[in-house]
Amino acid sequence: MCGIVAYVGGREAYPVILKGLKRLEYRGYDSSGVALLSDGLVVHKRKGRVSVLEEELTGRDLRSPIGIGHTRWATHGEPSDRNAHPHVSRVGRLAMVHNGIIENYVQLRQELAGKGYSFRSDTDTEVLLHFIEDIRDHNGCTLEEALRIALRRVVGAYVIVILDADNPDTLLAARKGSPLVIGIGRGEHFLASDASPIVEYTQQVVYVNDHELAIVRPDELILKNLGNERVTPWVQSLDMELAAIEKEGYEHFMLKEVFEQPRSIRDCLRGRLDMTEGRIHLRGVEEHIDRLKETQRIILLGCGTSWHAGLVAEYVFEQICRVPVEVEYASEFRYRDPVVRSGDVVIAISQSGETADTLVAIERAKEQGALILGVLNVVGSSIARLSHAGAYTHAGPEIGVASTKAFTAQLTVLIMMALRIAEARGTIGRDRHLRLLQELDAIPEKAQALLADTSAVRRVAARWARARDMLFLGRGPGFPVALEGALKLKEISYIHAEGYPAAEMKHGPIALVEEGLPVVFVATRDAFHEKLISNMQEIRARRGSVIAVVTEGDTLVPGLADEVLEVPACDPLLAPILAVIPLQLLAYHIGVEKGLDVDKPRNLAKSVTVE
Repeated sequence: MCGIVAYVGGREAYPVILKGLKRLEYRGYDSSGVALLSDGLVVHKRKGRVSVLEEELTGRDLRSPIGIGHTRWATHGEPSDRNAHPHVSRVGRLAMVHNGIIENYVQLRQELAGKGYSFRSDTDTEVLLHFIEDIRDHNGCTLEEALRIALRRVVGAYVIVILDADNPDTLLAARKGSPLVIGIGRGEHFLASDASPIVEYTQQVVYVNDHELAIVRPDELILKNLGNERVTPWVQSLDMELAAIEKEGYEHFMLKEVFEQPRSIRDCLRGRLDMTEGRIHLRGVEEHIDRLKETQRIILLGCGTSWHAGLVAEYVFEQICRVPVEVEYASEFRYRDPVVRSGDVVIAISQSGETADTLVAIERAKEQGALILGVLNVVGSSIARLSHAGAYTHAGPEIGVASTKAFTAQLTVLIMMALRIAEARGTIGRDRHLRLLQELDAIPEKAQALLADTSAVRRVAARWARARDMLFLGRGPGFPVALEGALKLKEISYIHAEGYPAAEMKHGPIALVEEGLPVVFVATRDAFHEKLISNMQEIRARRGSVIAVVTEGDTLVPGLADEVLEVPACDPLLAPILAVIPLQLLAYHIGVEKGLDVDKPRNLAKSVTVE
């Protein structure tokens, strides 16, 4: 959940690292730091945003052809100067940055303390660096061999990059369970947590695998496994443009990404939805279609927004595929000792493809014989490598910490999967199948129409920006949309918000309703519409204020609601893709009204690579 950038080559390292850290701030922004080699090892680090570090270093002589940098999301130890990375070894010749968690760091720390080591920070990272140094010094081995020995003792997940003052042209890096990509230039290499800091300089990259160690010099990249055997690097071309990670005139990345959804949904459908043949083509699904059409259970795993996408998909799979579906928090799945059978299908949903909870959960399910499919946004990610097959969402880089376009792209992929599996199982009629394909094909255009005028959302946001609490209610597929709307509001505005099935109000939560409490209903037209109207009456009778997301042309709800947000008409199974967009905008505009940094909400990071 932290960001790592490193460079070795012929240009000045600091400007490359600084720009890279700014692009990685969505991964963590509690503190930041850099280490360079210039007349010895020089380390600068500060609590706060990268801009704090940049301001302090303005005007200093930071010339160096090699360096490492880090932007942190705190795990061990509060955000502070002393807990910021890079950390330095006892003799001051090594500096290290680290992403992940070393689970047995307490034991290692106790061992080192018994040998006379003291610690300047509260972090597991400093413990690991001292441990590596201790192994090297007591065994008389190279730093590379000491790192290899240390990592055999380490329990947990990590990406580490080490700068050694005694080897001024070499970076050492290793990974397990967290992403590391190495960009290849002419006489230079770039290392980072993801490709966004690299795309400006090269399109040729190597994704380091788990349990691999990289020795990186300006003109050389050596990969080895922990058994000291050479591994042939697989060089890939980046499918990313620099413009995708720039704001392009938008005030915030979140707003840009909300408005990118018509395009990202269309990109998700492109080459897969064939209206000429009336078919869905998903290679990962086709490779396992015989097993998919015979499965007796589908398990959807995700965290946060991805879990909400799974909840929507549950309605779709069960209705058109007629197969039992369970939707699980990945963070709870592995600890519950779940019953997974060899015929089960597990679909892992993750924007980054690095979500630690989801990764561990599918490892467990795979061991028990389940077929693992991934629904992911990042090519080459850890979950993609672990899955048997799957489908990328093609949503493009998502920089805003609160997920928006990734959610609608995930829904689009999951619906396509369900349509293809339903066709194979024979559980959907041809006419119904074709109508859903036609409706799905029209979604990008309808999303574009929805975003053409957002004045109603801005009006509602201005009215309710000072609310202390909000409730979000829905039924059927609208219920997960209500959950997602509440999550977005919590993330972006820090307003306490809860999502519920509307029918559950009378079973307790209605006690919260008082005069003026804003209650948001996801009330698009479907089989539950009349029931939702009754729930609105219950809120109005207690003087709550009703905000309703409705289908265009609805003549019933506007007479009951204080505020109405309209979305284009579509099939009820697809309505969540459109209905969530006003709720994303509502959270965004309330956050802006409150003067908050909506791209970097407090305490949150984009890619949750620790459990």
